[in-house]
Amino acid sequence: MHPDDDPYADDGSGRLFWADAAADRVLDGDPEEPIVIKGGISPSGVPHLGNMNEIMRGYFVAAVLRERGHEVRQVFTSDDRDPLRGLPRKLADLDGEVVALGDVNAGALGQNLGAPYTEIPDPFGCCNSYGAHFSNLIQSSADRLGVDVEMVSNTETYANGGFEEVTRYLLEHVTAARDVLGEYQDKVDEEYVPFNPICEACGKVTETVTDVDADAGTVEYVCTDMDAGDQTIEGCGHEGTATLREGKLPWRFEWPAQWRTLGVDYEPFGKDHAEGSWPSGTDISRNVLGDEPPTPMVYEWFTLDGEPFSSSAGHVILVQDVLALLELPVVRYFFSKDPRRARDFSIEHLDQLVDEFDRMERVYFGEAADASEDERERAARVYPLLVDDIDADRVRIPFTFAAVLGMTEDSALREEIARREGHIPADADADTVADALTRVERAREWARRTNNEFNYRLARAEIPAHDFDDATAAALDELAAFLDDEDPDGEALQGEIYEAAKRHDIDIGAFFAAGYRLFFDEDQGPKLGPFLAKLDREFVVTRLRREG
Repeated sequence: MHPDDDPYADDGSGRLFWADAAADRVLDGDPEEPIVIKGGISPSGVPHLGNMNEIMRGYFVAAVLRERGHEVRQVFTSDDRDPLRGLPRKLADLDGEVVALGDVNAGALGQNLGAPYTEIPDPFGCCNSYGAHFSNLIQSSADRLGVDVEMVSNTETYANGGFEEVTRYLLEHVTAARDVLGEYQDKVDEEYVPFNPICEACGKVTETVTDVDADAGTVEYVCTDMDAGDQTIEGCGHEGTATLREGKLPWRFEWPAQWRTLGVDYEPFGKDHAEGSWPSGTDISRNVLGDEPPTPMVYEWFTLDGEPFSSSAGHVILVQDVLALLELPVVRYFFSKDPRRARDFSIEHLDQLVDEFDRMERVYFGEAADASEDERERAARVYPLLVDDIDADRVRIPFTFAAVLGMTEDSALREEIARREGHIPADADADTVADALTRVERAREWARRTNNEFNYRLARAEIPAHDFDDATAAALDELAAFLDDEDPDGEALQGEIYEAAKRHDIDIGAFFAAGYRLFFDEDQGPKLGPFLAKLDREFVVTRLRREG
């Protein structure tokens, strides 16, 4: 392997942030401007958070290069002239709602196996094609993440002649192309041609080229069967002629062709490509096309709740769903971590991710006295890349506490409790408070989605229906009297609930259930004492006395 082609390379610079080291490697190649950073995807199933890997890795390198005064163009290719080889089990509409194949016009897909994505009707009927629908979802996701990325359609590039020159060159040097690809694929023989025409009769992509006229820019073909995993897509047998704009390059040639056509300088990609098409791509680029490949960076995939993302199975989370749970800077923080390490995006433990971000933010503003020097240096380098505006007066309510606030829909009460617990400063202005409280609805959605210990609603508007025996009623009255006379903290109140139950010979569990019934209209709930201690005392006393 050429030393510059190692996607796992560590330049040994000792850079604190991986994107700085990546930018160094890009600039070592003395690129022309604008510097082009690329990612890409073939339309399939549901575009999810995992598909944002290349966009977000590119985003940070682009940001670093722009910091250094360089002009950068970030592009993302949709390999939408690829043929549809199988039916996904799940799709997503433009609002991000994931649906089963049976909920849409599945015939639009099932009747077009083997056809390019951009020639297949949109199953939702809202875009020009299935390929365009998928690209719109990717663009929308990038926009939501605040990434200025330009979507590039392979279909449009073929149609406008963008790939014509490099395709003609490959057909003129077909022997060299075969020799190089033969090092990576056993099926390459003396009949192999690196071009797949689209049949003019049935619209399917075919792999059987019978004659090439590179000067004229045409190929003769027969529409034959295509292997697609465990099934065969039947060709129609038509014999015809196609121009170089009426087909596509096989992937191992198309990728280097994209590098040349777009002038790509840097491309992050998953480890599947690092161990597969990247070695052949660099070989083709350098030894067939005579080009220098872009600077690579391989990233490890991350999992979702411990399992691989799967568009077909619906084990995904979309960007808009993530942003209903987390602020944008927190999402960027997740992607700022070292891409060479495998990680899990755990919805159940999102509070830990938020706590990590909050910690970095406090370190950046000098609000964490116990921060190490490494922490301070990393926060100083990375934090400004996570936020759109640096605001020293921002207020962050701890995520799990925000989930507690989410148990009530009363916005004034949320603010009152947050102030009482010291999470909103006395001098915070109205805009700062409103911004801080936006985390509550995200934490509430997290509690709802995971059905965790915070997934309860305070029944504040009216007292729930209840039926207590005399002993329970007396114990509740006694607890109300205690609160009338004392101002206990959460643990002290929790202890008094236990003692009240014991004094009246009531089962502890049953007494807590009575409290949950009064305050949540449920038989269970959060730790009762600490929660009630955060509420206004008059309301709690009145409710314990069953007076409203």
